[in-house]
Amino acid sequence: MSENTLTRMDLSDAVHTQVGLSRNESADLVESVLQHISDALVSGESVKISSFGTFSIRDKAARVGRNPKTGEEVPIHPRRVLTFRPSHLMKDKVAAGNKT
Repeated sequence: MSENTLTRMDLSDAVHTQVGLSRNESADLVESVLQHISDALVSGESVKISSFGTFSIRDKAARVGRNPKTGEEVPIHPRRVLTFRPSHLMKDKVAAGNKT
């Protein structure tokens, strides 16, 4: 696997070695799962993966921002943003990883 970034190819290789599917079937499976997650988020649903975390969509209202360099006020348009809230188990795993 890559040193700093986990990619789709890394995920499909992991499925290939651990489950035993062919490389093409593994890539299709990973792509299908990611597509289901994306479709749910686009339609406004939350995606909860047990022991991992929750992805959700948040609507942000329009507001006035400020350019820090010039101090000029700039309107920020309303938008939808993707948020992720990790589970307590994931938080604990990440915290334990920092101690090694």
